[in-house]
Amino acid sequence: MANRIPESFQDLLTGKITFAHLATIMRDGSPQVTPVWFSYDGQHVVVNSAKGRLKDRNMRARAQVALSILDPDNAYRYLQIIGRVVEITEAGADLHIDALTKKYIGQDSYPWRSPTEVRVIYKILPEKVQTMG
Repeated sequence: MANRIPESFQDLLTGKITFAHLATIMRDGSPQVTPVWFSYDGQHVVVNSAKGRLKDRNMRARAQVALSILDPDNAYRYLQIIGRVVEITEAGADLHIDALTKKYIGQDSYPWRSPTEVRVIYKILPEKVQTMG
């Protein structure tokens, strides 16, 4: 496995509307997987969640994660990223979830926001990358 995302798979990060299946590690060592919206800043896969959710708690406690991103046009083409969370911040998280909302559902603001939730950004640095297709 390489640690760089090949140019031929960049479309799964920036060109197509794709979901990532984010795997985090539970306290007992078992995996937990959630489909997530994401963006890519050229170096990090950036995901957003609400503070206190299971994936938030897992990523704060154990930085190792994995992502699987399937090409919506070809089920035999995918990108797997094994990496670690290198930054967790609330700064800019509300703007980020609204940008993801625009990308994924075409609305200007996140419609499922709870009045008490605190949004959080997680930057994931790829350490190992595998591709297929």
